[in-house]
Amino acid sequence: MSRPAASEPLTVRATSSAGRRLAPVAIFKAAYLVHGDDHGRIGERRARLRVVAEAESGASGVEIFEGDGATPEAVAGALQAMTFAIGRRFLIVDGVERWKDADVGQLVAPALASIAPETTIAFFAREDGRVTAPKKLHEAVLAAGGDVAAETTLKAQDLPRWLVAEARRLGVELDGAAARALVGHVGERQQRLLRELEKLALELGPQARIGVEEVDAVAAESAEHQVWGFVDAIVGRDGPIAVRRFVELRAQGESLQRLIPLIARRMRELLGFAARLEAGETPAQIKGSTKGSPWAIDRRLKEARNVDPASLRAGLIVLSDLELATRGGNELDDDTNALRALHAITA
Repeated sequence: MSRPAASEPLTVRATSSAGRRLAPVAIFKAAYLVHGDDHGRIGERRARLRVVAEAESGASGVEIFEGDGATPEAVAGALQAMTFAIGRRFLIVDGVERWKDADVGQLVAPALASIAPETTIAFFAREDGRVTAPKKLHEAVLAAGGDVAAETTLKAQDLPRWLVAEARRLGVELDGAAARALVGHVGERQQRLLRELEKLALELGPQARIGVEEVDAVAAESAEHQVWGFVDAIVGRDGPIAVRRFVELRAQGESLQRLIPLIARRMRELLGFAARLEAGETPAQIKGSTKGSPWAIDRRLKEARNVDPASLRAGLIVLSDLELATRGGNELDDDTNALRALHAITA
């Protein structure tokens, strides 16, 4: 249900000479450049294009360039190479934000200018600060008759207005107060906000009027349930479930900056309960001196009886290291660091 952008293939419906409607046909341009600082949305666009390309031409008709293999030399060579494949050929190129204008001008632009008729190439640039897609690549894609699309993260103050417009596109009405409430429940990641808005639209139906009450009843529970299920898996040392939930949360736009404090808070709470039980306090004494829902406290006490305080302390150190790693200065990306930390905590 994501909004189609200008750089995505068009789909048209044809009719036969007898007037019968035929299956939809995708119309691809020669080149696409998708760039911006909304890395989650860019990853989503890349994944969707790959699915469409493989459906159109099969896995053998799709060539992927990523990591050390995504160089201007390699891509230019592939564009100029002869191919005997039948049907459209797709080239998907990641990491072009690392390319230099000079290399694009000397190698990629000439190859794009003479791109074969049945070839489509898509460039993806995950930009960050001064690291951006080369200007000459923008020019070369447009000169080849292609499209350029920017996927940028909105500022926090612009999110409610954007949500109101997205709701209108989905066929429902979201008032301003409800939009602000949704941001409060879900956070500022556009992907995650859009997914929760889509859930609300599906649950409440076409032309529904969505206010704060509806957002509080649906979005809050949905958003927090997934996060706490992830934290439950970590505390329960269920590594496979924790990894699966982590991947799902990241795919829908949940930030590590939000997840790490939630995990740490839960682990510190459990460590406190475990230490008090170890010191000889009874569950009744702990419940009597702890604020909160009796049901939730009972659940925490049950968990605390089955945890090892030394393992919890070690896990908190791992989380502290992970938080430092997400601030930069580490050669691995945040998700790789997080998955390593999950393995260490749940092992």
